[in-house]
Amino acid sequence: MTTATSIVLASRPQGPATLENFRLEQHPLPDPTEGELLVRVIWLSLDPYMRGRMDDGPSYAAPVALGAVMTGGAVAEVVASRHPGFAVGDLVMGAFGWTTHAISDGAGLRKVDPRLAPPQTALGVLGMPGMTAWVGLTDIAPMKPGETVVISAATGAVGSVAGQLAKARGARVIGVAGGPEKCVWATSELGYDVCLDHHALDEKALRAALREAAPDGIDVYFENVGGKTLAAVMPNMATGGRIALCGMIAWYSGQNFDEALPLPRVWSTILTRRLNVRGFIVSDHFDRSGAFAAEVAPLVMSGRMKLRETVTDGLENAPAAFLSLLEGGNFGKALVRVGPDAGAA
Repeated sequence: MTTATSIVLASRPQGPATLENFRLEQHPLPDPTEGELLVRVIWLSLDPYMRGRMDDGPSYAAPVALGAVMTGGAVAEVVASRHPGFAVGDLVMGAFGWTTHAISDGAGLRKVDPRLAPPQTALGVLGMPGMTAWVGLTDIAPMKPGETVVISAATGAVGSVAGQLAKARGARVIGVAGGPEKCVWATSELGYDVCLDHHALDEKALRAALREAAPDGIDVYFENVGGKTLAAVMPNMATGGRIALCGMIAWYSGQNFDEALPLPRVWSTILTRRLNVRGFIVSDHFDRSGAFAAEVAPLVMSGRMKLRETVTDGLENAPAAFLSLLEGGNFGKALVRVGPDAGAA
């Protein structure tokens, strides 16, 4: 028997999520049976989509049940196996959730090769966030060299990859991020042509700054945020522009609705400027994994793709780190180091 420590959903948020919505529990895990494996989690990914799973309203995926382990991707080490496809010591990535240990039948697991890149990149630039950025700019709102691309949450796990991809493909790239430090990093390290600090600008000033930065209009907008950033972008979209609707973190907790443009103005802009607006969920596009890896993995391994992580130590600190993520407190990919590296337990 193995004792697992997990973070479970204690209650559903009423507005913004709080620490009281989570609970730390311990529970025994049986030894793996034939066809199963036991893993020890090393890295846990924190992502904005998890906020939606805390609610019980209709969505593209089922909510986390009350009392159940919080959902989430993780990199883990196999510590016991009766599965023919996995051996003790293998590193795997899977949806193990906010926990120290888990039993799996192997479905949906992907082996991670630490010789190619740090294991945690399987949760970031070489995982779901990186693929989200790639799909958004490749299939959802395809961009062309010479176009102007705006990335919201420009230094986050998705935005930082999207911005670098757009720049590598020959676009003029404008980022919107929260705080001067993030904007400096976006321009000095990630290659953004301009980065605008939404903390320092109200919606009217942000709209004017975007007009100055993109006088001929915005051809592609990678939407992670909603709120006043979307309100500032919409009037600056170029005719025939494309919007990849990936997230809307400003509204996930039922806040900031007063910053939204009235629907008639949004609809009118889409119509008169002949915009193509398309929402997407990256799990619908996993058939594109090979093409994504072929373009992005060489950029990572050569060092041309810059990475940054916000790492929190200890599973017990995951709830506070997650709440910070929802408020923009992360810089790059948000991770929790749950346990020691492979072979060090």
